[in-house]
Amino acid sequence: MASIRLIFFAFFSILLLKSSQSAPNQAYRRDPGHPQWHHSAFHDVRESVRSDVRSMLHSRAEVPFQVPLEVNVVLVGFSGDGGYRYQLDSQKLEEFLRVGFPSHRPSCLETGEPLDIEHHMVFNAFPAAQPELIALEKAMKAAMVPAGTAREADFGREVPAFDVDASAVEPEFQKLYSYLFDYDNMGYNADEADRPMPTAIFIVNFDKVRMDPKNKDIDLDSLMYAKPSHLTEEDIKQQEGGYIYRYHYNGGGASQVWLGSGRFVVIDISAGPCTYGKIETEEGSVSSKTLPRLRNTMLPKSSIAANDHATTHDNFIGQLAALIGITVQHVIAPDVRFETVDLATRLLIPIIVLQNHNRYNIMEKGQNYSIDIEAIEAEVKKMVHKGEDVVIVGGSHSLHLHEKLAIAVSKAMRGHSLQETKKDGRFHVHTKTYLDGAILKEEMERSADVLAAGLLEVSQPSLSDKYFLRQHWMEESDGVSDSLIKHKPIWATNPKSQRKKTKKVQKKHGDLHRTYGTRVVPVFVLSLADVDPHLMMDDESLLWTSNDVVIVLQHQSEKIPLSYVSETEKRHVFPSQAQRHIVAGLASVVGGLSAPYEKASHVHERPVVNWLLAAGCHPFGPFSNASRVSQLLQDVALRNTIYARVDSALHRIRETSESVQAFAGEYLRTPLGEPVKGKKNKTTTELWIEKFYKKETNMPEPFPHELVDRLEKFLDGLEEQLVDLSSLLYDHRLQDANANSTEILQSSILTQQYVEHVLEYEREKMKCCEIKFKSPKQSSQSLVYAGILIAGIFVYFVVIFFSSPVR
Repeated sequence: MASIRLIFFAFFSILLLKSSQSAPNQAYRRDPGHPQWHHSAFHDVRESVRSDVRSMLHSRAEVPFQVPLEVNVVLVGFSGDGGYRYQLDSQKLEEFLRVGFPSHRPSCLETGEPLDIEHHMVFNAFPAAQPELIALEKAMKAAMVPAGTAREADFGREVPAFDVDASAVEPEFQKLYSYLFDYDNMGYNADEADRPMPTAIFIVNFDKVRMDPKNKDIDLDSLMYAKPSHLTEEDIKQQEGGYIYRYHYNGGGASQVWLGSGRFVVIDISAGPCTYGKIETEEGSVSSKTLPRLRNTMLPKSSIAANDHATTHDNFIGQLAALIGITVQHVIAPDVRFETVDLATRLLIPIIVLQNHNRYNIMEKGQNYSIDIEAIEAEVKKMVHKGEDVVIVGGSHSLHLHEKLAIAVSKAMRGHSLQETKKDGRFHVHTKTYLDGAILKEEMERSADVLAAGLLEVSQPSLSDKYFLRQHWMEESDGVSDSLIKHKPIWATNPKSQRKKTKKVQKKHGDLHRTYGTRVVPVFVLSLADVDPHLMMDDESLLWTSNDVVIVLQHQSEKIPLSYVSETEKRHVFPSQAQRHIVAGLASVVGGLSAPYEKASHVHERPVVNWLLAAGCHPFGPFSNASRVSQLLQDVALRNTIYARVDSALHRIRETSESVQAFAGEYLRTPLGEPVKGKKNKTTTELWIEKFYKKETNMPEPFPHELVDRLEKFLDGLEEQLVDLSSLLYDHRLQDANANSTEILQSSILTQQYVEHVLEYEREKMKCCEIKFKSPKQSSQSLVYAGILIAGIFVYFVVIFFSSPVR
């Protein structure tokens, strides 16, 4: 027994020794004292939010609704362990963000007006440890693929270039996200949505020499807990590593900044520099000077050949803060594309393919051009709140059978002149054909419900009556018109043909009406053949959207060159693949998402573009190649629904208050017709509150005290609801926030209707006189007057007759 115990003791000793040796080489270890993420900023701003809400509701002040928004800035490689061994004071950056970017107010791209919602920004800046930095560098080194050569921005020399598939290194960033915020399950489902979901911006500074893919001798695992080596002045000059690497997300454009599929954005200042944007257009273009470079901060100005953009440490912090601000404005809290106030509980999305050929059908599965309806439905369900039914049906129709739609497609063909510079250095003018989406939308929205009802009845008959009502189920028809084409053919107007009436009466389906709580968003896919191989829609896109319809163009051309460039190559679009464009259109219409490169500008009075965040896990724009929507944008879509309802409710409350104020200004006057006056230190509003609520004056009452009492109680209750809503949004309890916003909108609608009814009733009572319309009554006096008139006429003729000279 003693020998057995000795053997077990020796075995466990060896295991403990191995674990102690391997532990230092592991990243993401939760050691004692591991920093914990804290989410408690709302307690510091609760009273500020309550004060703003009270002033907005009770004093009619133009104060937007305050919603705290927390953004976590994770500094990777800025603790003296990354490139150039640079050290950045995270507290200084956090203070700079707090002072320079205290709030952000999104707008609606459709109207150009700012929302009645303002984000109170809360920034948390903290560094990541060295083991996590080394783990990321190891994943980056393994993912680098040679991509020829590239020219350095500073010196102009050719150096090796490497491409990194961002989707391949994304799991390592998700591990870091999970480790920092104690969020192990990266999956998304509605049950986990009601818990704090941190939003992170990873600012990365890798050591390019350490992760050089050409250097196979460096063991990165041994450097995880080792002290970083000291760099000499000559080592600092070689920190660029003699190569360049760039990110491509799922085959999209090259970039240093990309949006992950989770709730984070990656900004890599050691990558690139990258250049991309629209040809011959300055707005929004990304150049080698867009992102700050540590080379310009660490090296003296004299050592930067032919460049004069050296910077200081303070300027570098300011440039990083500007990048963070752009990320917040375009991705974390972007503008709303369409502000849809809809209390629908059912969403029907019919994908209607209209084709002018029989060569192929994009609804067939297994082809490169096929549409995956299940994947589209999965993406849409992530952008709607729990409890809302989503049904997607698809079907094909021939344009030849719907002549009005075919005529609309023909009418929508437009052309414009385009000047391009060829290799000979001269401008060449040619005409480019495109489809005008606005003309198509006007005709197609009239047919959407009929086509959608037909598809739904074929695919899921049990849901047909749930989504549509037929006002007259069966209606007589003359047999020459159907439910889609409302006009008759020419021969039907011939009088001869109208005389020959058949005895057999045909029946047709009656008018369709959507049931209450149903929203229909049709997706029209125009699958065309024998068209211009470079045919696109407006603005060099295959997609056109409005607030209630999505139109996508599809044809079998190989690829179309765009006027967008990434590095030295033009971007192309593949018109045969419609999946990404359908997802992008539904994200805009259903979720209200705007493209990450668009933002409303009140100075320019139009949307402006910034292509910095055009790459990543989103389906928008020429630099993206993903058919998914990241979790960060899914959260934005869910918030947009809540914001639209709150914005509408606040507008109704302001309109109600203004109508009451207008009524008071019209009728509350002294007997001499002058406005009511009181003490000089009191405003008109305070005087009327004394009159209506406190009953401290003897002024005449234009409307009952119960109205004002009810309004005050409504505003007091609304104040508590809005404060609770702000807390729910901060804590990411979106399901509760959705129910709260729905209740706020409904109560505001009912209150507005009640106030309008009372004011109209009291306005009628306050009139000094009234006009009554009554029919005349028959009386005996009228008969007497008629008899007297007839007798007088008779006497007159008798006198004339007997007084004649002949007589």
